Amino acid sequence: MSLSRVRLRDVSPYVTKDDSVIRELMHPEQHVVMNQSLAEATVPAGITTKRHFHRQSEELYHITAGEGLMMLGTEEFIVAVGDTVCIPPGTEHCIKNVGEQDLTILCGCSPAYSHDDTVLVD
Repeated sequence: MSLSRVRLRDVSPYVTKDDSVIRELMHPEQHVVMNQSLAEATVPAGITTKRHFHRQSEELYHITAGEGLMMLGTEEFIVAVGDTVCIPPGTEHCIKNVGEQDLTILCGCSPAYSHDDTVLVD
């Protein structure tokens, strides 16, 4: 695998603290990127990720498949293919797959995602 180009099919998934299934596409611990990370998250139908926040990371969710109910701070709203959500540091959030297919999300974090920066709320 190249350090500057990653193919999704070559990336092994893992489970994050919020129970998302993640494929880390770019991360400073493995690639040439230095200040951010990009991952693809998959949330199966009917599943809600654990409510959490990140102390330092600003996060972007971009929906590429499916439909979800986004819980962001005190707001709740439906997200679907093509929608992008900004999650500021310190903001509690989770997402529920309300559709019948996998909910797929591109997740960008700056600074890069870290288990240590993730705080579970529930």
